[in-house]
Amino acid sequence: MSTPRFRPLRFGVTRVSLRDGAPGVHYLQAEQALQGYPERITDRLQRWGATVPERSFMARRAKQADGSRGDWRHVSYGEAWASARRIAQGLIDRGLSAERPVVILSENDLEHALLALGCLVAGVPFVPTSPAYSLVSQDYDKLRHVLHTVTPGLVFAADARYAKAIAAAVDPGTEVVLNEGGVEGRAVTPFAELLATSATAQVDAAMQATGPDTITKFLFTSGSTKLPKAVINTQRMWCANQQQMAQSMPVLAEQPLLLVDWLPWNHTFGGNHNFGMVLYHGGTLYIDDGKPTPALMGETLRNLREIAPTVYFNVPTGFEALANAMKTDEILRRNFLSRVKMFFYAGAALAQPVWDSLYESEEREIGQRIVMSSGLGMTETGPFGLFVTSPNVKAGDLGVPTPGLQVKLVDVDGKTELRYRGPNVTPGYWRAPEETAAAFDDEGFFCSGDAVKWIDETDIHLGLKFDGRIAEDFKLATGTFVSVGPLRARIIAAGAPYIQDVVLTGLNMKEVGAMVFPTAAVRQLSGLNGQTAMADVLASEAVLAHFQKLVDELAKTATGSANRVARLCLLAEPPTLDRGEVTDKGSINQRAVLAHRADTVDALHADQLHSILKPRQH
Repeated sequence: MSTPRFRPLRFGVTRVSLRDGAPGVHYLQAEQALQGYPERITDRLQRWGATVPERSFMARRAKQADGSRGDWRHVSYGEAWASARRIAQGLIDRGLSAERPVVILSENDLEHALLALGCLVAGVPFVPTSPAYSLVSQDYDKLRHVLHTVTPGLVFAADARYAKAIAAAVDPGTEVVLNEGGVEGRAVTPFAELLATSATAQVDAAMQATGPDTITKFLFTSGSTKLPKAVINTQRMWCANQQQMAQSMPVLAEQPLLLVDWLPWNHTFGGNHNFGMVLYHGGTLYIDDGKPTPALMGETLRNLREIAPTVYFNVPTGFEALANAMKTDEILRRNFLSRVKMFFYAGAALAQPVWDSLYESEEREIGQRIVMSSGLGMTETGPFGLFVTSPNVKAGDLGVPTPGLQVKLVDVDGKTELRYRGPNVTPGYWRAPEETAAAFDDEGFFCSGDAVKWIDETDIHLGLKFDGRIAEDFKLATGTFVSVGPLRARIIAAGAPYIQDVVLTGLNMKEVGAMVFPTAAVRQLSGLNGQTAMADVLASEAVLAHFQKLVDELAKTATGSANRVARLCLLAEPPTLDRGEVTDKGSINQRAVLAHRADTVDALHADQLHSILKPRQH
């Protein structure tokens, strides 16, 4: 059998060093040193604005009268630099600062990008906020929490869709800027007015006054167990992390960088990793108004049929939708695969059947495979931390530390916790000294809560793989620990393509249970028409028979009560953003699901649900 051929991809870090510390403690880092990086990310914007002013920095399809998206509207680096300086002057005139930052309520768009750049130039932090806090939430509790935490001096939103949230949650004394529309009974500043400010020498002085310790933004965590925390992001964090990425992923600088990307900027993956990558390398970002949902995936496919990225980032549900589309869409395959050098996924496990389907389409179209890479990071690490070093990636592989980052491996309750220390790590949480102190150990390492194992204990240079979240693990009533991450990944892989995600149950109970969020593919499995209610689809004979077989197969490979799924139910109601059960990226929040569906958990373990699947005795 011949070895699969991959489109060439060079890996920057190939060797690591490991040293022992106190008992149960080890330190791991790349042998490659971190090279120099700018003091501020705006140095790169200024550079591209001067050297390649006509190059497209960012583009988004223009909104048409019927609400659809038409041709691409571009903003060049020259325009972005000039606009950022004018906006910066407007922010300086208003006396904004870290104590009175700019809060951005709306989704990715060109005005959002220009306002963010203006904030960076002026040295005024900005706070990209989940649009769901304004558009999906009914109580606006999380939005109020964000506003209370950062006390903004200016709040921006794209249009009047945000009027209700603004009226309910934004202090009447806070200036509101909208790109379009207004808020009834409230004065609103048009974005065009802010953009029309004439820049003065104050702008240059303000930018020069920023440096490595200047706060660029506050990014809020997802709030798994408590209200979201405001992670302080500094110029040092962002610039160091971009240089770390450049050294770990040399492909970023090997050809003009071009991204087609939907990942939300209020998350660190889209807003720091990808937005920053384009800015650092003078690349071009096409804003994708699609998402990996049935209603919006068509827009992503439309964009990728037209714009060919050089690297491509997505979450597993996005790659699953692309894999399915490429089976039959020749135009998509031809354009999407024409020059992409690397795929990268994060946020959840990628099921092996999705991987196999992508490889099949790639080999069929270009005679090679595209490396599907991954890694590990978090909002508090900028986010880039670990990155795989081989094209032969398996689900759960995380790889090795990026240059300049030291990781500490600490034995905790039978697992190994990963901790971080480096220039890309946050100094802490804004206005939360107790949470900040609790997040770092006595050596200044950030405690991630992620558990890891060696990919191969005989070769440390391959790096680490994911072993779940320590805080998600739980004990059965017998005292047996259930390792949630690996078991969850095994269920998703075995149930592909019909399982979107799984939440494990059984805390202080005798057995492990599984609550399954199915994918839309179960409708085809059921044989029922597309208008049938999901609850009826999941109760159909064909669907129940399929999942009964899955439960039986899982039981055959179980080695004990800790990894034996003793009962399983299918959930007709998908996880919701408003309750924090799922993030904008589609990552499941196990704790939030368990908290909000406690009645279902109890009913599952009390045999009180209509359809509970249990392993059949053999």
